[in-house]
Amino acid sequence: MDDVKKGYREAETEAKQAWRKADGEESIDDKLANAGDEIRKDLGNAGDEMRDTLDDSTQDAKRAYREAETDTKAESRRSDGEESLADKAANAGDEIRKDVGNVGDELRGDR
Repeated sequence: MDDVKKGYREAETEAKQAWRKADGEESIDDKLANAGDEIRKDLGNAGDEMRDTLDDSTQDAKRAYREAETDTKAESRRSDGEESLADKAANAGDEIRKDVGNVGDELRGDR
């Protein structure tokens, strides 16, 4: 999606600059407007890149949390020295919940 947005920004900026040059001369106003368009385009692209980086960090943190939570629960259930059928079923449920959460993030494009 960011590639589409980046391409749109590029095309929009180029179209505006071409329109301003269409009268045959480029005034100071045209040059200032072109500079403003370039700045807006570059800031938009930089914002998209920062958001992607933050999204990746957030998903890494969520994945690590799910892993730690699942491991902690499994350890807690084993702490009494035996792993009952109920413990095994609960551990399996926790693993499924963790995996489904991670897959959900992947499908939503969060990763």
